[in-house]
Amino acid sequence: MRLVTEAAPRPAAPPAPRRLGAVELVPGRVRAAVLSVAGEIVDRAETSYDAATAAPADIGAALAEAAGIFAGHAIRGIGVAAAGLVDPRAGLILEVNDVPGLRGYPVTERLAALTGASVRVEHRARLQVLGDRWFGAGRGRRSFASVSTGEVLGVGILYDGEVVAPPGGRSGAHMTVAATGERCTCGKRGCWKTLATTGWLRARARAAGLGDDTSLDALVNRGGESAGRVVEEYVRNLALGLANMQQLFAPGLFILHGEAREGGEGFRAALEERLREAGAFEGAEQPRVLVSTAAVDDVALLGGAGLVLSRA
Repeated sequence: MRLVTEAAPRPAAPPAPRRLGAVELVPGRVRAAVLSVAGEIVDRAETSYDAATAAPADIGAALAEAAGIFAGHAIRGIGVAAAGLVDPRAGLILEVNDVPGLRGYPVTERLAALTGASVRVEHRARLQVLGDRWFGAGRGRRSFASVSTGEVLGVGILYDGEVVAPPGGRSGAHMTVAATGERCTCGKRGCWKTLATTGWLRARARAAGLGDDTSLDALVNRGGESAGRVVEEYVRNLALGLANMQQLFAPGLFILHGEAREGGEGFRAALEERLREAGAFEGAEQPRVLVSTAAVDDVALLGGAGLVLSRA
């Protein structure tokens, strides 16, 4: 008599973990990342395009190349951090002064067609505060400001648990801080952006005879009276805009991202002192400046992932 046995059924393979998608679209650059729900980046890509001359098709090609990393992942959704003025409901980038080709660009439609995922877009400054809220130094706080410095300048504010900005809202880069100042790319004069970005720092250092190595890190380490004056003026210019934010919303904590991280402890302390001189008042938390310690500053990508989580 022959016994017939049946093999035990194999257990089903566990489903692939759901991932969060994020894209950062700024003048000349597209970055994309796949993140875990804990905010860990598991895959990333970066492409570039010519901001001044790119047509929508060129931007679309750069976007498609970066978005290739989403293939093979179970993506819960994609959050896009975009520069300029955006319309989150329509999924459009309405205007970016430095990139004519992005005017009216349907970024959510294009990304959804490329990936099959649900896509949302928001202003970069509005999203960077979500990155710090969900995954960064703002966790557990009800109010704080997240500050982006460098080629792109902007502030996102969390006030009493809510992001303060209209949908697609402004970053503060174009608020007037010097009524008779330089003309901005937006056409106005004296925008904060004209005084407190890498472009200003580079031009002012060259005018002071400091050559071509004009990064903040180089100027701080160089020392000397001329370099010190340029760095001190940069601190004052950054504080102009941040002090206005403190007066309006009293976020207390300002988390610095981007180029300002290169300034070191002296730069951080000088900026904090300026804020306390200009923005401290009775009943409000004393302004503090904290520098992001991430090895790679991915606050915009973390913010895109935070947008997916917030909408979930």
